[in-house]
Amino acid sequence: MHKQPKLTRFQENVLSKYQIYNSIFMTLPFDTITKTGVLLPLFHEICKDGFSKKLNPTEIVENFFKTYQQNPSEEEKINLLFRFIQYIERQVVLFDAIEDAAFPTVNNMDGVGTMRNSKEIAAQENKKEALKKYLEDFKVRIVLTAHPTQFYPGPVLGIITDLADAIEKNDLLLINKLLAQLGKTPFFKHEKPTPYDEAVSLIWYLENVFYHSVSDTYNYIQSNIFDGNKIPNQIIDLGFWPGGDRDGNPFVTTEITLNVAKRLKQTILKNYYRDIRILKKRLTFTGVENSINELEKLLFDNSVDPELGTMLSLTDFIAKLEEIKTIIVEKHQSLYLEEINNFINKVHLFGYHFATLDIRQDSRVHHNVFSEIVTTLQEHGNTEFPENYLDLSEDEQIEILSKVKGSIDPSIFENEMVSKTLGSIFAVKSIQKNNGERGANRYIISNNQKAVNVMETFAMFNLCGFNHNITADIIPLFETITDLENAESVMDKLYANKAYMAHLAERGHKQTIMLGFSDGTKDGGYLMANWAIFKAKESLTRISRAYGIKVIFFDGRGGPPARGGGKTHQFYASLGPTIENEEIQLTVQGQTISSNFGTQDAAQYNIEQLLSAGIANELFSNANNVMTESNIEIMDDLASLSYQAYSEFKNHPKFLPYLERMSTLKYYAKTNIGSRPSKRSSGDELNFADLRAIPFVGSWSQLKQNVPGFYGVGTALKKYENNGEFDKLIDFYNSSDFFKTLIGNSMMSLSKSFFGLTQYMEKDEEFGEFWKVIFKEYETTHRLILKLTGYSALMQGNEVGKASIDIREDIVLPLITIQQFALINIQKLQKSENTDPELLKIFEKMVTRSLFGNINASRNSA
Repeated sequence: MHKQPKLTRFQENVLSKYQIYNSIFMTLPFDTITKTGVLLPLFHEICKDGFSKKLNPTEIVENFFKTYQQNPSEEEKINLLFRFIQYIERQVVLFDAIEDAAFPTVNNMDGVGTMRNSKEIAAQENKKEALKKYLEDFKVRIVLTAHPTQFYPGPVLGIITDLADAIEKNDLLLINKLLAQLGKTPFFKHEKPTPYDEAVSLIWYLENVFYHSVSDTYNYIQSNIFDGNKIPNQIIDLGFWPGGDRDGNPFVTTEITLNVAKRLKQTILKNYYRDIRILKKRLTFTGVENSINELEKLLFDNSVDPELGTMLSLTDFIAKLEEIKTIIVEKHQSLYLEEINNFINKVHLFGYHFATLDIRQDSRVHHNVFSEIVTTLQEHGNTEFPENYLDLSEDEQIEILSKVKGSIDPSIFENEMVSKTLGSIFAVKSIQKNNGERGANRYIISNNQKAVNVMETFAMFNLCGFNHNITADIIPLFETITDLENAESVMDKLYANKAYMAHLAERGHKQTIMLGFSDGTKDGGYLMANWAIFKAKESLTRISRAYGIKVIFFDGRGGPPARGGGKTHQFYASLGPTIENEEIQLTVQGQTISSNFGTQDAAQYNIEQLLSAGIANELFSNANNVMTESNIEIMDDLASLSYQAYSEFKNHPKFLPYLERMSTLKYYAKTNIGSRPSKRSSGDELNFADLRAIPFVGSWSQLKQNVPGFYGVGTALKKYENNGEFDKLIDFYNSSDFFKTLIGNSMMSLSKSFFGLTQYMEKDEEFGEFWKVIFKEYETTHRLILKLTGYSALMQGNEVGKASIDIREDIVLPLITIQQFALINIQKLQKSENTDPELLKIFEKMVTRSLFGNINASRNSA
């Protein structure tokens, strides 16, 4: 049957259903204030009408109360606004659930970017063997991070899942009950989650989504590309940061790291236990029944108590399953062979670790820790380091660091950070013993600036008993523009070191390098960050190939385009042959986890999109993913112009005061979304260098200004318009997938901007001129991107994505109006001589509460 256009499918299966179910939801009597559900649509209309007339948020809110309320008290006004916030939060959840339910209908699960599509193209181009060979080495690693950009507590996640399922089945009775449950279930966290709490929340996705979608994708590849034969490659790896990411998070302890690893093992064993129970009902044959019963008991006992220690080794466990498979094939006509094969594949994919727990720490912390280690060891008579070690040059220090080994006693160190850092390295050894090497075999050094940063970590491993047999990858993370430019020389120095090269030989002559989009954008602006990373990848590919090393790039991508997000599969498909592409590794966080991997259908689709991006780049590459010399010149120029504009903007004397006083920046720390502080330092003064990328990008998003996703782009494009050379840019856009992807993702940031919300700031005595600077760049970027693309409206080439954004932005319009109303009142109260501290607290709470719905509605807002 002929499928309707994608936009039509979206309108019928998402938009229409949302309107129907939202009308049911709005009439549910679940709160103490009557008619809240009736009043919210009226408030929504007042907001739309008010902004069209250029009214400010205070005028809009007051107009609503004058029009629809009879002399309400201040307390009644505030209570109703809080109820509106609660309703809107739940409207967002309802829309999420409907969109999730419609995912396989709206998206073509066998279309472009899926494994079936890749297989068919390979067959058409006579490249099936080449495809098989490529998949024997190629991998995608999806790493779930603990970054605080989503706040749904566990019960709400469960409701979303059940609601999506009920909507898919059109079960109106259950939908009604779930909507009522949603209305009564608290969203707000009264206490900050611990890193362990965050881990448990994300393990929910591993257990309920990835366990199934990863194995289904793998099974499809095995059956349809490898003709049912064994694949000598996992193809899809999962990574995990909660509990292991120490960078700027003082709450991560060695105990938490070990407990998270234990929980990961316990969860995968539980999943295996559920599967073995199903297999037990099927494999009731002579010769296999006893073996299944034994495995069932082992899995049950060890999933209840992972420290029991009676579980077979992973090798023996797989061997036992292979024995069962052999008996089924030889004696029972291969009955239920597919089921046992699928189970073996799951064990092959997830082992006893489920997902690899990455450890991460900042290089500056490492350096201080290492200086303390050297000093303490010297005080205890250890001669590994000469007395003048700390005064030596970097090259001299590296020479010493490459040779040290031993087994230091962590109890001799009084410094807490030294104990924590060494504890994390000892934890790697412990986790590998319990969960297998893949349980924890990656150590990431953030803010990596020099080769000595890597070698200090290398030496710490060797001092903690690894003795030059380090069963872990040491991964430098280059983030700022300067660090990206220096990355090649750092790696050159490391590759020239014999001890480090011996370590890489043990690791299969592979070096993983992480590149951070988040801090790159914060530091250098949108175009420069993306181009600096592209060039760094080229230079790192070059230097690594020269030393016979296969470099693997791990991208610290966030949710929105400003943090490397947006259409990630298009980004990877646009990379050409000058960039190593044996693996795609990327972080996924916050709402991006729930939006892209929240259901089995969405997860499988997006995993396949990433796999197909790598395949397309390698096997089906076209001229549009090769940067010509002239294109490189233009991109260099655009990045430079953009960087200059962004740097001037960032250095504006009102930049930090504007963020601090006119945005929601300081309220991120009060949301109790994540365990990590919103900035690296503990001081009260706002320092740009210490400011984390998430609250930085998120605060612009709450203002509906989305500066990090576009600022400087318009200025750069305008130079070509002014010089009468705009046709050059149009040719570049049409001939380069990389540039097209950059512009497309920036369009997404522009689409989520709404300057009508903050237009009142134009008249502010202190910040009016600064607001105009931002708005002017927005208008310039908006106009010139339309001119560049030939579109009449933003995101014209992605109608469904634009429709989804439009609905979400429409849902939260009253919410962001209330947020700005509260911020305006806070500013008035703070300027008043007789400030009411209780009223100030109420409005601050209103701002904090209003963050949540907006964050989740944007799905990739931070």
